[in-house]
Amino acid sequence: MPTTIRLDKETEERLTRLARDTGRTRAFYLRKAIEKSLPDLEWEYDLLRRAEKVRSGEAETYTLEEVRKSLGASD
Repeated sequence: MPTTIRLDKETEERLTRLARDTGRTRAFYLRKAIEKSLPDLEWEYDLLRRAEKVRSGEAETYTLEEVRKSLGASD
């Protein structure tokens, strides 16, 4: 599916140079960059979403002492 993005001049020049020097297309490297970065971005935003649920009281939380007690652990 075609997608359009805007790049700053320096990034576009670097991408063009990489494509030219390797004989690949710019689209190839854009696709690679997105595929490589997407899992990290998804993980980051999931953490932010979870943190917001904790801050807002939507998520159930436990103190360290409660966790230790439930595991039968002590200091």
